[in-house]
Amino acid sequence: MYICWSGGLFGLKVFTMKTSKIVHHNEDRLRVDFPFNQEKVSRIRQIPDARWSKTIGAWHIPCNQEAFRQLIGLFPDIELPQNQPLERNTPATFSPTKSVEAEITIEVSGESLILKMPKNEADIQFVRTFKYVRWDNSKLRWVIPNYSRNLELLKDYFNTRIDRIKTTVALGRVEHDTYTPLQTIPELPRLDSESLKEIGQFRQWMEHKRYSDSTVKTYIMAITTFLRFVKPRTSAEVTNADMQDFVYQYMIPRKLSFSYQNQAVNAARLFFKTIRGSVFITEQLERPRREHKLPNVMSKEEVALILRVLHNQKHRTMLSLIYSCGLRRGELLELKPTDIDSKRGLLIVRQGKGRKDRVVPLSEKTIFMLREYYKSYRPQIWLFEGQKAGEQYSERSLEMVLKHALVAAKIKKPVTLHWLRHSYATHLLENGTDLRYIQEILGHKSSKTTEIYTHVSTQSIKKIKSPFDDLETLVVR
Repeated sequence: MYICWSGGLFGLKVFTMKTSKIVHHNEDRLRVDFPFNQEKVSRIRQIPDARWSKTIGAWHIPCNQEAFRQLIGLFPDIELPQNQPLERNTPATFSPTKSVEAEITIEVSGESLILKMPKNEADIQFVRTFKYVRWDNSKLRWVIPNYSRNLELLKDYFNTRIDRIKTTVALGRVEHDTYTPLQTIPELPRLDSESLKEIGQFRQWMEHKRYSDSTVKTYIMAITTFLRFVKPRTSAEVTNADMQDFVYQYMIPRKLSFSYQNQAVNAARLFFKTIRGSVFITEQLERPRREHKLPNVMSKEEVALILRVLHNQKHRTMLSLIYSCGLRRGELLELKPTDIDSKRGLLIVRQGKGRKDRVVPLSEKTIFMLREYYKSYRPQIWLFEGQKAGEQYSERSLEMVLKHALVAAKIKKPVTLHWLRHSYATHLLENGTDLRYIQEILGHKSSKTTEIYTHVSTQSIKKIKSPFDDLETLVVR
């Protein structure tokens, strides 16, 4: 019985916690009525399959012996209905047989504690507090490291709800000096219809905001993987700690890159802000510390060697244009013949990275090369087309052109198409071109991005004289 303040005649109103048998969604359930109290809510959540119904405005639990027994144990003073055959000891209307799915079992197996239990959100929240815990989707069980006081904590929490504890090896504490992340998250569960619906809404929102196709694809893949990782929890239950677990238990074991981690954080921030309307997770999610890698640059002789071994006119023209204009791969493939302004000596790059247009200078040598190419191939729509007229040249085919050229040139470096762009910018800087102009030509939003080429330019570095050269004598032993 509970007493709370109200505006009645004496200022006090008595509320009694009571239960009654109902049929909800064609299923026998026990309805539990009580005034809102966070402590009582936490306790009733301990009963497996306890649910809150907006329709009836009350909590309800399974109509079986075990659930009823737990209800009486948690709330001894609960009022039972007078007109329904519910007894405090063993309800006659309940089946005395307990299903295997409702059992809570713990198997002690070497370095692991195997926990099987019915789905219950409060229990799941508790289990996830263990360090390095993982969900085994194939066998529908939780796997918890068997060290420290993990077994004792499980016993204390589940207490009399544990049906049996099975030991398959000698029970004892297993010392873990280091954590081996490769043992975690072998596979991820599939998403339910609700999560797939949210991802679909996220895709539509990004497309409505005109995000690039590559960004949409990257973000959808990242958030899909993350939501699969946190299963069986839903997106509404995700916290900042889940992203930390995602990094440590999923990304690091698979040696995923810093950029992938950054993309996953960006995708999560945008998803929870736009779809879930969650401010908490978007404010607390942090990106990884940035890597400070220098761009890969080839010498002019190496670039010339790569272009020299290409005998196909189209292939040589494509790679030459990437280098001579500092283009990105996608920008080259999106070019059309009308983007070349030979009279002004300019190439117009439309809707490049960040959906920005820019102009790039064309040398007389490059214009001559493009004219000869156009006479031979007569492209209809795209400047560089595939085997079929009007078909855009594929990214994969362009990568293979460079790969074959590297083999023919006997260059062992892991050169990519972007190396040509880096080399172009570095060679411009070494020729004395101002950084501001290089920034405009490359289409960089920030000058800091362009300044990185100063670290790989050899023009000034070669002028530095080593004090080693001033030594009069050198004794080599």
